[in-house]
Amino acid sequence: MLKKLKMLITAAFATALFTLPLAVPQMVGAQCLGNDTSIDTNLQCGACLNTSDSTCNGAPDPTTRVNHILTVIINVFSLIVGVVSVIFVIIGGLKYITSSGDAGNVSSAQKTIIYALVGLVVVALAQIIVRFVLAKATGA
Repeated sequence: MLKKLKMLITAAFATALFTLPLAVPQMVGAQCLGNDTSIDTNLQCGACLNTSDSTCNGAPDPTTRVNHILTVIINVFSLIVGVVSVIFVIIGGLKYITSSGDAGNVSSAQKTIIYALVGLVVVALAQIIVRFVLAKATGA
């Protein structure tokens, strides 16, 4: 039962990891379209191809765009890791309950719970560090 659950979680994590690069451009690109549907404006917004207009037709500056892309990627990755960690805490709890006092199974369950909680702490610290670095890099 637990092996099947672990395989299911691993498959879901791998699927999310491989589809993330496909989904991020869609999430980030949607901010640029706005109400203007002309092809020229939308192309210029994505690549700033309009050399005669230094404001790039109202498009966000490249630094803001890169920071937004990095923030989206890190938030999605943190969400995935956080969900997986919570699932492993639940799996560790189930292993602990069903160990029936066997020292080896209890130890394995405790390690699963501890490693999952450490993963949650690492994800939280990573969010704090990334936000701090992006704030210092952009001067905000």
